[in-house]
Amino acid sequence: MKKIFTLNAVLFLLTHISFSQSLHVLSQKEQAVVIDKWLEERIKTLLPSLMDRADIDMWVIISREYNEDPVIRTFLPATWHAARRRTMLVIYKAPNSQEVETLAVARYDVGKSFKKAWDPETQPDQWKRLADLIAEKNPKKIGLNMAKDYGHADGLNVTEYNTLLEYLPKNYHSKITSAQSLAVGWLETRTPSEMATYRHIQAIANQIIAEGLSENVITPGVTTTEDVVWWYRERIKELKLDTWFHPSVDIQRPDPNSQEHLRSFAVKADSEVIMPGDILHMDFGITYLRLNTDTQQLAYVLKPGEDEVPQYLEDAMKVGNRLQDILTSQFVSGRTGNQILRETRKMMDSEGINGSIYSHPLGTHGHASGPTIGMWDNQGDTKGAGDYPLYPNTVYAIELNAVVFVKEWNKEVRIMLEEGAFYDGEKVTYLNGRLKNYMTIPRVSNHLKN
Repeated sequence: MKKIFTLNAVLFLLTHISFSQSLHVLSQKEQAVVIDKWLEERIKTLLPSLMDRADIDMWVIISREYNEDPVIRTFLPATWHAARRRTMLVIYKAPNSQEVETLAVARYDVGKSFKKAWDPETQPDQWKRLADLIAEKNPKKIGLNMAKDYGHADGLNVTEYNTLLEYLPKNYHSKITSAQSLAVGWLETRTPSEMATYRHIQAIANQIIAEGLSENVITPGVTTTEDVVWWYRERIKELKLDTWFHPSVDIQRPDPNSQEHLRSFAVKADSEVIMPGDILHMDFGITYLRLNTDTQQLAYVLKPGEDEVPQYLEDAMKVGNRLQDILTSQFVSGRTGNQILRETRKMMDSEGINGSIYSHPLGTHGHASGPTIGMWDNQGDTKGAGDYPLYPNTVYAIELNAVVFVKEWNKEVRIMLEEGAFYDGEKVTYLNGRLKNYMTIPRVSNHLKN
């Protein structure tokens, strides 16, 4: 017997099929295997050259349980969620060696890479063993996680620092240096294996975003922006993923008395009921396999009788895309974040584009270490992090907004976009494409247009 599908049933299948087939997410056990494999690969393939670049032949990382150094978390095996008691890691690159030696001044190995280098039965004092180990290796420079410009690289607390100085022979004190450049390099640089998967991670994030900004979740006139925010949080948990920040959803609408486009980024938007004719903007990120996404995209709620986004809004979107192109064209190895911002703003001014640039690195942290390229509240130089140079094999959130006056609304519209992208040393490639057209609520099938 033939099945007869109603028009509504066909529409339901067309608009829901992509959301019902979620992209593959590894089990917790499978994720642990990948994380540990990547960690070994990173230690073997990245650390030797990064230590040479930073001119540091010994890196000492010390952290206590419940007060973890941000860097030490990236060296722990997948089954460790925190340091244990006091965890001490020593990374040493001997002269003319192409490899690094990774040791743990601990009662046991720390994962597969860091081998136990302390026997409490022979030397009960952990600090004494660390000092002796440093003296045995006799490094030229001892890098410690003390940093002025990056919180990620400033994880050594004052107690650990002072205690180390008490135990370390005085002639080694002058060898101590900030490991900021080494820590930032370690955190920002991605391996080919990580990049092979990063696109998939971004695709998962984009799929969740698209479902949230659809009729699967939103009923115009009923659903609020806060409802969508909490749907995102629940969806992340359902997929056994994590997030590194609470999502946000806000509205821009035609009412000229509504001044939401002038709202400061520091002020959270009030929850509002979503209505036809609204532009929805969301900010969303996931954490998966110790890597993070950070994405902002836009959707338009169709009015009765509309089957596509008004052309004047699509034209505004094009200005946002052009600003993305201007920014990414200025990515040149060795340029600092401040230089990239200055060159971008020169081109913006020459083309009459009004907007702001506030892009940042992505990776093991959402707001990660690397060159800061503008701040939402500062379109001039950012001292410190803005002076850091651009290196290849790094990932960025291309984050910005273009402010476009829309005469049909008699007001400015802010095109706020953020997309993950990879810089390979020559060009910038978006991890999973970028938004060039508004998503529509509801989605419109070509054969059902008015």
